[in-house]
Amino acid sequence: MNDMAIDSPASAQQTQKLTFEFRGDGLEYFKIWIVNILLSIVTLGIYSAWATVRNNRYFHSNLYLNDNNFRYLAKPLTILKGRLIAIAVFICVGTINALYPPVSIIFVIGLFIAMPYFVNQSLAFNRRMSSYNNIQFRFKASYGQAFMALFVWPFLGMLTMGILYPMAFLKMNEYIVNNSAYGTQKFTFNATYSDYGKIFLVCLAIALVLGIPAGLIMNFAPSLSVISSILIILIYAGVFLYFTMQAANLFYRSLALADHGFEANITMQGLVQVILTNMLLTIVTFGLYLPAAKVRATKYICSCITMNASGSLDTFTAAEKENVSALGEELGQVFDFAV
Repeated sequence: MNDMAIDSPASAQQTQKLTFEFRGDGLEYFKIWIVNILLSIVTLGIYSAWATVRNNRYFHSNLYLNDNNFRYLAKPLTILKGRLIAIAVFICVGTINALYPPVSIIFVIGLFIAMPYFVNQSLAFNRRMSSYNNIQFRFKASYGQAFMALFVWPFLGMLTMGILYPMAFLKMNEYIVNNSAYGTQKFTFNATYSDYGKIFLVCLAIALVLGIPAGLIMNFAPSLSVISSILIILIYAGVFLYFTMQAANLFYRSLALADHGFEANITMQGLVQVILTNMLLTIVTFGLYLPAAKVRATKYICSCITMNASGSLDTFTAAEKENVSALGEELGQVFDFAV
């Protein structure tokens, strides 16, 4: 886990390859998961705030880097207060929409305008509630940055018939990474439009080369339409997984924290194996394998990610304390605002 790779003699520091490791257990998490569901039902959803904290604490505490685990610091009551306010807002909007449809348009527009603010608050809360080596993460972005990443760049992607979709992905990742920090040290993201453009072009080429023949079979051989339909679904599912794999690997290769870099080696074979196994076992167990499936997927992803640490990780200083409300995160969940 701590294999040493020494730089050139001119380098004053050593580079350690530190792997991420998830030490959770499927059966152990299943017990937490099933109790959370039952208590949430019995308490009419009130326990869901405690369930959220228990789930997040389990996954944080079992995620290790250099034999030190992460921590989740949020308190259930803080999340419950934010959740109750968010649900109250949702009910008010729904009631107004039912009683006064024309007036509800104003609320929808207001909600649309407020979305970047809620996304910023959600990311800030989640970062602040996560820590490693007793140093918390944080997130601070402007409303304009969120608005551009969430609305403007995706709209330009559609407007240009997909030509600017790679730029939209790039800007979204820059928004998330460049506004995140570990203590007082900001993360940086150095991918380019060209990097994402190449992935999109390869995916497009695969979809056309394999998808067009399958489509022709469907049109000219109606008797094989079922087979060709299944084939088309498999082709586009494969393209989606390929894009996911390449985009994730690019994301970590482009991520940096001070002099520390990252890399990922997620493979198509490994990803497909995990997904197919999880799907099959979840279907066979009528959904009861879902917690173990989440653990299995997390273990695989973490095993593929490496941090190239240039020097010690103990040099970071904790950022000044900030009071970040959970309201933004809970409104985000109620109205399905998520990055």
